[in-house]
Amino acid sequence: MDGIADRPGIREYAADGIVVTWEPGRCEHAAECVRGLPRVFDRDRRPWIDATGAAVDEIVTVIDRCPSFALGYRTGDGRKRTAPAA
Repeated sequence: MDGIADRPGIREYAADGIVVTWEPGRCEHAAECVRGLPRVFDRDRRPWIDATGAAVDEIVTVIDRCPSFALGYRTGDGRKRTAPAA
């Protein structure tokens, strides 16, 4: 297990080659995601994350800017980003 599924409240949004994870309780609403890739991250849409809206590398680049680690990912080529242990 990678630990993500073990943490309650984690939501997952899958597309070919990537699973985007979001932990709402960790989010600081810095909006790096919304400004960086609005076709994937749109607060007015439900669900607000559409992992099919951009290439894997574009999504990874924007998620890596998330200061709170509320957003994470697992890619088909083995990259991942998860929140550090509290």
